[in-house]
Amino acid sequence: MSYDIPGYETPGCAYCPSTIRACRQGEGEARGPAYCPSKVDPDGLAAGRERYDDPFTMRVAHTAAVVESEGYCKWSRVEEICEFAKKMGFRKVGIAMCISFVDLARVFSAILESHGLEVTSIACKNGGVPKEELGVKDEEKIYPGNFEPMCNPISQAELLNRAGCELNVIMGLCVGHDSLFIRHSQGLVTTLVTKDRVLAHNPVGALQLADTYYSRVWGPHKPEKLPSKPARSKRKGAESR
Repeated sequence: MSYDIPGYETPGCAYCPSTIRACRQGEGEARGPAYCPSKVDPDGLAAGRERYDDPFTMRVAHTAAVVESEGYCKWSRVEEICEFAKKMGFRKVGIAMCISFVDLARVFSAILESHGLEVTSIACKNGGVPKEELGVKDEEKIYPGNFEPMCNPISQAELLNRAGCELNVIMGLCVGHDSLFIRHSQGLVTTLVTKDRVLAHNPVGALQLADTYYSRVWGPHKPEKLPSKPARSKRKGAESR
């Protein structure tokens, strides 16, 4: 089958066959399929590469690569976070957690402190702000008729910013709340726990079982079989050209 069919305007790496994945050998431009970033948007790749010229960005990328190499298939993610923070020379680490993760956050905080790091931790319900301030109706609450405080990721970010945290770690923030936290955090952000209340915080399970136990994840346009090539998407603004 030929994968070199023109017409793509945005990358589709999710569809790259296991027999190609030419970027692993630095051969994307020569062997990548038509939807390979090297062919679809080389200018975007070049623009991204230029950002590594920033000294701090380069140091983060270099340190991450070293941690990946040293701990490859040996260190847990907890260990990787500790080593990354130390190799970066960070002193202050923040934890932004769902209130249901407070007990585990205490363990994680103690582990970070055992490595000589200063820790500030903020739970999502900080401030106790009622959901009504977001315009949430009583019938839209998890438990109608009861007081429910909103998740407050922007204040989590602000408080960790004020504490001078250089690296912030997410533990189980909700979808969307994590996005707001990342957007407003001044420090680097990484994730220790991705919340999935149904799958014991292992969201990849829904992908592994998408055609069996979790077939409900599909929308109304489920294909008869998994497509081998991406749809031909257009770049932002392309429709108006």
